[in-house]
Amino acid sequence: MHHDEIDQRLAAIGAAIADRSRARMLCLLMDGRAYTATELSSAVDIAPSTASSHLARLLDQRLIACVKQGRYRYFRLADGEVAAALESLMALAGGPRPVVKSSTPTALQLARTCYDHMAGEVAVTLHNRLFAQEWLRGDDYQLTPQGRSALERLGVDCAPPASRRHFACGCLDWSERREHLGGALGAALLAAFERRSWVRKQLDSRQLHITPAGKKALAAHFGISL
Repeated sequence: MHHDEIDQRLAAIGAAIADRSRARMLCLLMDGRAYTATELSSAVDIAPSTASSHLARLLDQRLIACVKQGRYRYFRLADGEVAAALESLMALAGGPRPVVKSSTPTALQLARTCYDHMAGEVAVTLHNRLFAQEWLRGDDYQLTPQGRSALERLGVDCAPPASRRHFACGCLDWSERREHLGGALGAALLAAFERRSWVRKQLDSRQLHITPAGKKALAAHFGISL
């Protein structure tokens, strides 16, 4: 990229950030979560149509990305480089970072089912630990030999699904707005947790109760403390 192209690109990015509403949206997205246009418009206190226009501008400059989940569209920061640049600018600006408050009941935020796999704070943390421990790798959620061996020792069925279902994939979490583990492997993980009585389903709710044995297992096998 030539110097004049860099100058133009930098000016375009600066102009996109310079608007106060867009800047606030970017600050809100610094928590790593994904939000709908409606949620962002409410948090910034602007009309939904205005928010959509602002989001289109940020998408055009590749500062944010759009994630489709069912009939909803969520927006998040494009990548870590954008987050790092914004972090530096926020440090220069000073002041506390704004947050979006979740309306999800506390019990459901911690752990619940999402169809046939786990969701909530625990599931998102577990998803991240699977990658940190290199049991899963890459954007296509490849199960490593180390991961297969470790999960099979925990009683998780790691066989490829007979159907066309994804073996493993990210599923955007409703409350955490980060990925938890979906696909056949996510379902197998929940099934193994249930067999070992590490989690227990509530009869009248999607809530999952983490048992004392489950808390010990999460700490021992995944380094997750509750």
